[in-house]
Amino acid sequence: MRRYLTIGIACVLLGLAGFVASSAFDTHGSVAAPNQTTEGTTTTETTVPAATTTAPEPATPTPAAAETDTSGTNWLLIAIEGLIVVGFIALGVRSGGIGLGLWGGVGTLILVFFFGLDPGEPPFDAMLIIVAVISAAAAMQAAGGIDYMVQIASKALRARPSAINFVAPYVSYLLCILTGTSNTFFSIIPVINEVTFANKIRPERTLGSSTVASAMGITSSPVAAAMATILPLVEVYHYNLVDVLLITIPASIVGIFAMSLVMSRHGRDLEDDAEYLRRVEAGEVKAPAPAEDIVLLPFAKRSVAIFLGAVVVIVIFGLFEGIRPTVASEDGGVEPLSVTPIIQMVMLTAAALMLLLAHVKASDIPRMSIFTSGMVAMIALFGIAWMADTFIANNEDAIVGLLGDLASKWPFMIAVAIFLVAALTTSQSAATRTMVPLGLALGIGAGYMIAMWTAVMGVLFLPANGTQIAAAEADTTGTTTLGKRVIDHSFQLPLQVAWISTALVGIAIVAVFH
Repeated sequence: MRRYLTIGIACVLLGLAGFVASSAFDTHGSVAAPNQTTEGTTTTETTVPAATTTAPEPATPTPAAAETDTSGTNWLLIAIEGLIVVGFIALGVRSGGIGLGLWGGVGTLILVFFFGLDPGEPPFDAMLIIVAVISAAAAMQAAGGIDYMVQIASKALRARPSAINFVAPYVSYLLCILTGTSNTFFSIIPVINEVTFANKIRPERTLGSSTVASAMGITSSPVAAAMATILPLVEVYHYNLVDVLLITIPASIVGIFAMSLVMSRHGRDLEDDAEYLRRVEAGEVKAPAPAEDIVLLPFAKRSVAIFLGAVVVIVIFGLFEGIRPTVASEDGGVEPLSVTPIIQMVMLTAAALMLLLAHVKASDIPRMSIFTSGMVAMIALFGIAWMADTFIANNEDAIVGLLGDLASKWPFMIAVAIFLVAALTTSQSAATRTMVPLGLALGIGAGYMIAMWTAVMGVLFLPANGTQIAAAEADTTGTTTLGKRVIDHSFQLPLQVAWISTALVGIAIVAVFH
């Protein structure tokens, strides 16, 4: 409680300091002004050239004004605002779950009312996709479809027990792709642990890599919340859903192989591990109980068919623009409908079909765990992304000017920044909405941003994710741990190998094929 109060008081004091400073110097508006007339990064790119071609006086270009106005006073205000953002993210992380979004809303309020910033743009498209996809996934769960998927995954894990170090991560990855959430990984943790222990394989190897692989599935799933967040950002650069998947899926497949290869040789073999032997001698180790057989509901398979059919329809519409309906474009002509509303319509239709064909009760859908976790993710995205966009949009010229040289010399640092923001916010969607627009504004190509976007798996950097905790608790041998120094947990090595190799392979794919 003292930590909450300390952080809260610090944020309030910073807000008051910023209000006094902005009132006294009245200079922050000069930095924010260019961005307040251009909402978001994409508008900035279209309006700046127009200003350059029509302005008769070259002595007052917009970029130069931004650089001139960003004096020491303005940098002080920007630094205070940045501390406000970090402070409220910290409060949200401490609260957990929905608290991330709620405190993000408070931070937005302080930035707007105390600092006089224009409110940023909430990620409405991504939020609506989350609502639609979660509704369909929760309907499938209510029909027993998730249990059916887990049953198939369990059979795959037991089919090749000697290759569990490689099979388990890919199964975890695929399950996340199909459902759009890593929450389904919880259901196969006992199976992975059981098969690993029965074959005398160090459980840390498979549980660590499988946990990371489940997080990697988010950037390869057409129906994941983070995918819903990045699509509107890159569509304006002519990258559609299929383009994104053609970068992230091959890169992730290679990244998982590299991670599994490293982990297959990590640590001592189970029978040589000192902690395991100590626990055996003390009678603390028991063989994991076999996972209980799943009793499927009558229409479980049908609900899975409907859900996966919807995913296939979305991919087809993403691949073939010619079959999409045409809508009016901003220039007065017509253009194919964006994939974003198509995802929303198709997923809501899939949920409705499950009501009719899988005999799901509408009242059961909000009670499903997938629905609850999805709504929490949406609110977290709403608050944090809104606060981050408010800060970045109003200070975009100053931030881009500061980081422009860094991005041109070391563009991979954006991937590092995405990784760290994901670790700090524990939200892949929030990290996407915060950092991808900034990277695009710095002039990094959309294809390269997609490749580096895979670094959102950094949510596992700190041992605070539910899948990490569940995997560590399942392993009674003591090889899978949450660490003693915060970052020295069993998931750190596979995480570092996976995100770096995946991002580099993604960059290579873009360089060769785009």
